[in-house]
Amino acid sequence: MGKERMLAFTDGVIAVIITIMVLELKPPSGTTLADLEHLWPVFLAYVMSFTYVGIYWNNHHHLYQLVERVSGGIMWANLHLLFWISLIPFATAWVGEHEADPWPTAVYGLSLLMAALSWWLMQTVIMRDQGAASPLRTAVGWDWKGKLAPVFYAAGIGLSFVHVALADVAYAAVALLWLVPDRRMERMLSTTPSGGSPP
Repeated sequence: MGKERMLAFTDGVIAVIITIMVLELKPPSGTTLADLEHLWPVFLAYVMSFTYVGIYWNNHHHLYQLVERVSGGIMWANLHLLFWISLIPFATAWVGEHEADPWPTAVYGLSLLMAALSWWLMQTVIMRDQGAASPLRTAVGWDWKGKLAPVFYAAGIGLSFVHVALADVAYAAVALLWLVPDRRMERMLSTTPSGGSPP
């Protein structure tokens, strides 16, 4: 079946996720800049999570340029990914309110870890459906960033109980790693005539 309906649904869910996150930014009761000071942990958590959701949306867009049609398995794998991304607003709100506590920081890392693993699962299902000549498999290659990210998330979860700031650094490092544009999909598309499927 065609992919357009699934992609439209995904875009809608991600838009709702971002909306839910921004609604957690409650304005202060006061009217001076000093009244904003206690909101900075919540705002920083929002910035981090917005960045992550944006990275997923961007990479999802690029990845599905290499997918002509979707199967039932791909749709369920995509829903599985959206499930874990949809928990990011909850984890963001909790860590924003309790930025110095280990459990909220660990749960935040767990939500990121599960989203990363579900991304890997979705890619695996797509490559299986595409067969031995999978254009996605060719584009992804060794996927060192995809393999490194879960390691950093798992380390961050453990570091939450050592020092929360170290966990924050681990989570931010992955975001910075993926902010660097990933050209693998674009390179694959540029080698195919008129942006179509590889021969």
